[in-house]
Amino acid sequence: MTMRFRWLIFATLILLTGILAAKEQSLEELIARAKAAPVKDQPSLYIEIAERQLKSADELYTAGKVEDARAAIADVVDYSQKAHDAAVQSGKKLKGTEMASRKMSHRLRDLKRTLNFEDQAPVQAAADRLESLAQDILNHMFGKGK
Repeated sequence: MTMRFRWLIFATLILLTGILAAKEQSLEELIARAKAAPVKDQPSLYIEIAERQLKSADELYTAGKVEDARAAIADVVDYSQKAHDAAVQSGKKLKGTEMASRKMSHRLRDLKRTLNFEDQAPVQAAADRLESLAQDILNHMFGKGK
């Protein structure tokens, strides 16, 4: 390989690394970005936060950190509610928010089945709340909420 070709490969790798690092924002940065975003852009950002927290909760339960997992589950519900509210308020991204809420509800139900009995109730309550949010969006989309 020529020296010029090596530099081109090196520059491309540096550029790709920078792009990937910029795409993977920290949770705190994503929360700040969602709060500052226009209402029409907030649903997808809040859903991304909720999905990250759901993944984190699953990992925390697996690691035996039940209290931290419960806090993450509470965040899933809070940010899903914010996504719902922003979607209904703006009238944008309703279907995507509904589908993501329903998918997270199913994932929560799957997670519940892996937990001890005493840890299941908060996860079931969160799944029920997300299902309710998804249904409310459908009602809004098809006239019952207008």
